[in-house]
Amino acid sequence: MFSFFSPQAIHFGRGQSAQTPALAKAFGTNILLVHGATARRANWLIDGCKQAGLTVQTLACKNEPSLPDIEQALTDLKGFDPDVVIALGGGAVIDFGKALAALIPCSAPPQDYLEVVGKGRPLDHAPLPLIALPTTAGTGAEVTKNAVITVPEHGIKVSLRDPRMIPDIAIVDAGLMQGAPRRVALAAGLDAITQVIEPYLSNKANPMTDALCLSAIPTGLAAIRELVENDAPAAWDDMARVSTWGGLALANSGLGAVHGFAGVIGGRTNAPHGEICGALLPAVLASHLRKAEAGTKIHSRLAWVLEQIENQFGDGTEGTGLAQLKAWSRKMGLRGLAEMGVTKTDLDAIARASSGASSMKGNPFALTHPELVEILTDAH
Repeated sequence: MFSFFSPQAIHFGRGQSAQTPALAKAFGTNILLVHGATARRANWLIDGCKQAGLTVQTLACKNEPSLPDIEQALTDLKGFDPDVVIALGGGAVIDFGKALAALIPCSAPPQDYLEVVGKGRPLDHAPLPLIALPTTAGTGAEVTKNAVITVPEHGIKVSLRDPRMIPDIAIVDAGLMQGAPRRVALAAGLDAITQVIEPYLSNKANPMTDALCLSAIPTGLAAIRELVENDAPAAWDDMARVSTWGGLALANSGLGAVHGFAGVIGGRTNAPHGEICGALLPAVLASHLRKAEAGTKIHSRLAWVLEQIENQFGDGTEGTGLAQLKAWSRKMGLRGLAEMGVTKTDLDAIARASSGASSMKGNPFALTHPELVEILTDAH
């Protein structure tokens, strides 16, 4: 028995973004457009909406969204009544858009609706309609039911979560993604791969998420080298699909230890989420390998995942795939946890804080405190 949540529509492929104004107009004429730090990258969409007779209010998301950012935005938007929110950008921008779409109709302080640091209060009203256009191939935020929010006061990232927060429409156009800086493409691509591996190994996996992950894992591993090293169009098309598949999978079967650690580390360091995930993935998979018992279902699943990594990154010697994936990622510019600002003295506190993270509930194995520290040490 399982449930599956997804947008009302996913428009996938190059050129699909051109229909955004027409799709937005079906919800009304007042548009709140959330974009990244560089406003000019949204000019094509602003112009298209105005040509369609829509009123556009813009809002920039310059960093990963924080609780103070959301509180300030809600204050700034008073007096503007949007019919639909459009989020154009990476995962942070889309999460910002999702949070605003959810909170604009609500009356209580934003923190009340947050997990862990708030009351986890259910949304008082349904969110505003939302159209999501990702410009990175990584987070899958265009199809997920939560928004990740940094709470500086507590030095942690937590979620605002509700099944109704899944965007109404996702437009996945690789033409909006290609040409990203190598470091962005690398971190986002490793995030996308992590987000199809963790749901497949999750103790909450179901047949629909399995179907998505079984297709996406080998596709993502085959695409990332061409994407990062050569900016290859076909690789971008593949990774865009992997990212969306991963978002659907994690929204419906959860994640695991990589993401359990990532929220805590991100809250402490402000390092990019995808980079944190990329640094942790080999260490977490190595931990799984130490714990998986031969003949069990999780051992079979893990063996298949490691085989896919071996096929793309192994050097011809059996069992080298994980080490070679880590070495290639570092060669391409991925930082380890130490370079992100995590010290060895931080590891104990990070392990303790991560043990209660919601993503840890999906991990295929319960991890002791020493095992959590061992993973962090391997990724350091």
